[in-house]
Amino acid sequence: MSRVGKKTIEIPAGVTVTVNGSTVTVKGPKGELTRAFHPDMTITVEDNILTVSRPSDAKEHRTLHGTTRSLLANMVEGVSKGYEKGLELVGVGYRASKQGKKLVLSVGYSHPVEIEPEEGLEIEVPSQTKIVVKGADKQRVGELAANIRAVRSPEPYKGKGIRYEGEVVRRKEGKTGKK
Repeated sequence: MSRVGKKTIEIPAGVTVTVNGSTVTVKGPKGELTRAFHPDMTITVEDNILTVSRPSDAKEHRTLHGTTRSLLANMVEGVSKGYEKGLELVGVGYRASKQGKKLVLSVGYSHPVEIEPEEGLEIEVPSQTKIVVKGADKQRVGELAANIRAVRSPEPYKGKGIRYEGEVVRRKEGKTGKK
């Protein structure tokens, strides 16, 4: 039996979960998320507790069980608390600023790079070398953060580039390191 799939999800106050067949809609203070799940998974809501059950012990059902429960838990947490991902700019002259909703990056190219967030996502720039991506959908927050990081990913010799908060970049020795 899936250990993750067996866990129940407690629905916090202010969050409503609507199950319509295999489509689940979760509404909360941070937004609304809708997702369609595999029709074999049974999703039920009773007394502010969300449970996922599977029809059999077939391999496909076992794999879907834990995944479905994790995705539902992420949806509930996203609309109640929200998700955020931090990025740091490392390098001389590398800086970020915000113009309206757009993020403008100066990261060593001949032109500034502009990134506009999708609907439901928000970008904050607390300082010139820090960026925070916020939103209710965990997947979309991570995807936008990865796209920002891909503009100038950290290089291994000097460590310059855009990295996740707390990310450790493995450094290499240069040409003089060989003897």
